[in-house]
Formats: sequence, C-alpha cells, structure tokens
Amino acid sequence: MKTLVMGLACWMTTLGFAAAGDRMSYSPTKKIDHVDELHGVQVPDPYRWLEDDVRVSTDVADWVAAKNKETFAYLGSIPQREAIKSRLTELWNYEKYGAPFKAGRRYCYFKNDGLQNQSVLYKLDSLNGEPSVLIDPNAWSKDGTVALGATSFSDDGRYVAYSVADAGSDWNTWRIIEVATGRLLADELRWVKFSGANWTPDNKGFFYCRYDEPLAGEAFQKTNLNQKVFYHRVGTAQSEDVLVYKRPDEPTWGFGLKVSEDGRYLVINIWKGTDDKYRVLYKDLTEPYGMPIDLIENFESEYSFIGNDGTTFYFVTDLDAPRKRIVAIDIASGSPVAPRQEARATNDIVSEKTQQASRPLPRVREVIAQSTETLVNADIVGNQFVLTYLKDAKTQVKLHAIDGKFVREVAFPGIGTAAGFGGKRTDTETFYSFSSFATPPSTFRFDLLTGESTLLRQAKVKFNPDDYLVEQVFYPSKDGTKVPMFITRKKTTKLDGTNPTLLYAYGGFAISLTPSFSVSRVAWLEMGGILAIPNLRGGGEYGEEWHKAGTKLKKQNVFDDFIAAAEWLIANKYTSSKKLAIQGGSNGGLLVGACLTQRPDLYAACLPAVGVMDMLRFHKFTAGRFWVDDFGSADNPEEFKALLAYSPYHNLKPNTKYPATLVTTADTDDRVVPGHSFKFAARLQENHTGDAPTLIRIETRAGHGAGKPTAKLIEEAADLWAFLVKNLGMDVK
Repeated sequence: MKTLVMGLACWMTTLGFAAAGDRMSYSPTKKIDHVDELHGVQVPDPYRWLEDDVRVSTDVADWVAAKNKETFAYLGSIPQREAIKSRLTELWNYEKYGAPFKAGRRYCYFKNDGLQNQSVLYKLDSLNGEPSVLIDPNAWSKDGTVALGATSFSDDGRYVAYSVADAGSDWNTWRIIEVATGRLLADELRWVKFSGANWTPDNKGFFYCRYDEPLAGEAFQKTNLNQKVFYHRVGTAQSEDVLVYKRPDEPTWGFGLKVSEDGRYLVINIWKGTDDKYRVLYKDLTEPYGMPIDLIENFESEYSFIGNDGTTFYFVTDLDAPRKRIVAIDIASGSPVAPRQEARATNDIVSEKTQQASRPLPRVREVIAQSTETLVNADIVGNQFVLTYLKDAKTQVKLHAIDGKFVREVAFPGIGTAAGFGGKRTDTETFYSFSSFATPPSTFRFDLLTGESTLLRQAKVKFNPDDYLVEQVFYPSKDGTKVPMFITRKKTTKLDGTNPTLLYAYGGFAISLTPSFSVSRVAWLEMGGILAIPNLRGGGEYGEEWHKAGTKLKKQNVFDDFIAAAEWLIANKYTSSKKLAIQGGSNGGLLVGACLTQRPDLYAACLPAVGVMDMLRFHKFTAGRFWVDDFGSADNPEEFKALLAYSPYHNLKPNTKYPATLVTTADTDDRVVPGHSFKFAARLQENHTGDAPTLIRIETRAGHGAGKPTAKLIEEAADLWAFLVKNLGMDVK
C-alpha cells in the first residue's frame, strides 16, 4: 500500500501537482503583448489568443488538452469520487416522464427509462393506450451527443417537425416525420437558430427563421446577423423555401413567429436582444401576396401574442404594468393601410420594409389587470386564459374567462414549480408537471371544466423526501433590499456553522429561479450539504422593476445580493467561509467570477460554469450582441466604465489568494464561447498565490448545456461534488 501511495504521489507531481499541503503548479500558458485602448483606457489582454476556435487553432487545442490532463488527474485522485459517481448513477436511474400533450387526435409524452442519454418521444392513441416510439434520439450517435431539440406538430397531427442539435450547438437542423408510419421525410432545413416551426392550418408547411450559411470557420464564433423568415412546404427542398420577411437594413433584428389558432394570421415579433421588448407585425394568410402589417412600431414594451377572436388580438404586455397584464388590440382599428404590393418573385413575396400609410397606434384594452404577483406565462386553453404567476418565486396558476373574469386557482401539493398547461382553445383538458427541491416530479391531468387535478405518474427516486426541509427566508442586501432565498437541508442538520453549503444563483435576463428537482442536488444533500438559492435582482421573480435593478449600470446590485446571501448564511450559523461554495452557470458563471474577484475571502470554493468572463468583448461573438440589453456595451463610455469595474477576467489581481476554483466549459459552446473561460482560468492560475487548486474542466462535444447526454451529466456532477468534498473538508465515505 505504501508503494502504491508513493507511486501515485510521484505520478501526480509529474503532471504539475505537488504533494498535499504544497502549492500546486500548472502547465504554463503563453502570454502575448496585446493591449486595447477603449475610451482612453489601456486594457491589456495577454490571453487574447485563447479566443481562437479550438476546432481551428492547434495552439488552443494543445492548451485545452494540457489543462484537461491536469484537471482530470486531480479529480481522479480524489478517493470519494467513485463512490459519489456510483450514488449519482443510482439516483439518476429512475423513469422520467414529461407531462403528456395532445398532437392532433393522439397524445405524446417524453420519457427516459433512467440512464438513457436522451429522452424518447412516445405517441399513443388514447391517454391509457399502449405507447410506441415516435422519435428516439439515442440512435443518432453512440455517445449521445446528438440531441432532439424542439418539436412542432401539424394541426392534424399528421406530421411532426423536429430539430436536431449536434454536440450542444445552438445551430439546429430541422427534419419531418410522418407520425402514423414513423417515416422520415427527405426534408432537411439547415442553419436554423433561435427558431421554432409554426405550421399553417392546411398542414402543408410551416414558417421558420434561419440565417445565411456562415463562411468556413465562422459558424461557432461569428456574430449572428440578418435572420430571415421563410415558409417551408412539406416535401420540397430548402432551396425552394419562400422568403416571407427580411430586414437587411436592420441586421441585428431577430424574429419570433406564431400562427393564430384559427389559421388566419402569422404574427411576427421583432426583437433586438434579450429584453422582452417587441415590435409586432401580422400577415393575413388568406391573402398570399399580402404584406406583413405593422401593429406595434417601437421596442418600448413587451407584446407577446396569446391568441385571437377574429381581429381582436390578445397579448401579454408590460406596458404600464411591470408585473405584466393581458390586453386586447383590435387590428381593424386605425387608418387603412396602403394598397398591397404584388410580389417581385414567387420566392421573395415581401419587400425589405413594410410600406404603409401612417396611422394612429391601435387602442389597447385591458382584459386582465396587473396582479400583485408576477405574470410569467399565458395561454388560451379550453376557451380560458391560463395564467402562470410567481408569488415569491413559487408557482401560482389562475384561470380567467375570455372576458377577463376570474374563474379559479389551481391547487398544488406544496411549495414548488408547475409547468405545462398547454393545449388548444377547444380542449377540455390540459396537463402539467410539479416538483420542488426535495419533491421528485409528478405529472397531472387537469380538467378545465371541473378544475380537478388527477395524478398520472409520480417519479420513484431512491431517496426519502421526508428527510428534508425546504424553507424560504428573506435577507437584507447591501442597500437594504429584501431578497428571498430558498434553503434545503436535512431535517437533522444542526445550525452550528459547520455545514458544507452550496450557494447557487443566476441574477439576470429576467430569468427566475423557482423550486425544482435535481438528482445531482439530492446527492449533495445526502452528503450533508445545504443548498441555498437566492432570487437576486436581475431575475424576473418580481417583474421588470426587479429585473432592471440588476442590469447595466446597476449590475453591481446582483453581486451585492449574492455576497449578502453568503454573509447571511454565515451570520445565521448555516455555514462558515471554510465550508461555503458558490456556483452558477452562464450569467451565473459571470456572477461567480465577479464575486470571486470581489470577495475571495468569503468562500472556500467556486464553481463558475460556461460564464461570461470578458465583459468588454462578449458582444463580438455569436449571440453575445443580444446581451447588451442586460449588460450594456463597452462601446458606450459610461457602460464601459461599469463593465470594466466588475469584469471577472480584468479584475483578477496579482499575488492574491483565491478560493479553490473549478471552471467548467465546453469546446462546442457557441452561446458563451469557451474563450471566456479559457482566458479567465489562465489569468486566475497566473495570479493565484494560495495552496487551493484553480483548475478548468473542458467538456468535449458539448455546448452550453442543452442536450447534454446523461453519461456526461453524471461524470460532470461527480467531478463537481468530489472537488467540493476535497476542498470543503467534507467527511464523506
């Protein structure tokens, strides 16, 4: 045994790791003499070369290989890792059902048998009928990295269009299957991103959005510009698709599409970024050569189309309502538009700009007023508005008649998150799922006539939910703002300041963190960990005012809220700095990176995932330009000053003792390009003077997170928890 231990220690040293108690060393990362001048400020960027695409640059590929070799050697040396992985695998191995939904006369649902890399789409003729496989993405690749994205069924249920994502990329390819026979059609639509498929009522085709094919080597890094709206007819080549709308004079505009349930109108939402502020157009589909007509001509408010009664359109809006309300707009009101123009060609039926006479803005009629809760979703199902609200980040669902009159509230079995409630106007039933931090998902049928919920399935996970306590507290941030926080722990946990605690948050883009079930977090709780999730400003939990309080020049509020959560947990004896870890992904990765640089003394470990780490250059890659709504832009002098003040990459300081850090990213992430994490990790290793490890784990054939196969999810979770077990000094057998 002594020989084995000595041999392992020597082997680790050759990979850059010293014996326990000594400071770790790392393979060197070259620096270049690169300096940008922005608004008169000299900004060094010595690791700019790490922005190059790993698929193209041999230097970057070699760096990735060297860093992964160091990281996986360290993680593999942690004695508890295999036991953690074994327990994660056991927990993950349960049947996972999605809520059923109607597709024509059939029902469909997603199911994962347990450890399948991807969930399978099933069809059945009746709710209690025998299911059969419709789409099984597990057959598409051996390693499970080719995933099923979105699905869209024709109104009659004859066809399903579905998107395929390879290695986690945002680029999707759309295909079509004939549902009854399972026959895959020859149709293949490429270079689609940020788009669904919206069928016409004749079931012969659908509208979708795509970009031009990028030049060689630019697909995964170049900014996405000039999205266009097309119509695809089933059974034809993509080259024959009809161009419906484009705006080459506005290359940054993107488009959201929805065909009204009566099949009369195509509604086009125009967006510029991540804020829900839309221009709105509509096209009368009964007139093939009719132009899309402007309805909302500015980007001042949200207008999300729900449905219509003839020329009366219903929208969710935040106009004069930061927590949102339902309004109606009669599109027949206002001055008549200019005469329609004939098409220039059958494959270019719309001019580059909508041309029409000026007319007054349409009259907005309130249908359902703003509530004290925050409206987050609305549908018309069973001829009722089904409205999903958040009450202190917990789901609340209310039904209203089309005239706005309140009908009932849906009762749920405790504090948690409900999702689903889709369907058509003629339906008498809908379906939803419900879960919480310590409550595995259950699926329900909801009777829209009686208001009764019927349990269909309850997940059977190999743990006891009754052993755990979920509570919600409110703590003061730096400026006195009250911030809610969910805390989950074993009922037997003593609040003596010695508990390993994971503090996870997001705080951006109006995204709300609600109580939801996670197998990997169950493993963390079983190991004696506490899970704390605060609802920071920048999120959508309390509407647009809460969101805006954490954006652009006010972004520091988000970091202050997170730091205050850590301080509250310590002050109230949940944990201590030596036992506290912080975690977040994407914008949450930025959150962890910023808080790591601002308060490195406050935590023992940091887990920033796929984070936005260079706040001066994020807008120069792929979808990054959309985030200017939340972050601001370094092109603006005032916003540049604010961004530079917290940008994680730029605020790492020499000769500083940083917490143990495991940066995670993926080589195919074309949402937040991996160069962000590469540069941050390189500079962190350069400046760190403490004994704690600062490592980067780079997943291969994976993207920002969507579609990641189960096998990779388990491996990653095992690595994260093993890293925390070692660096928080947890006593885990």
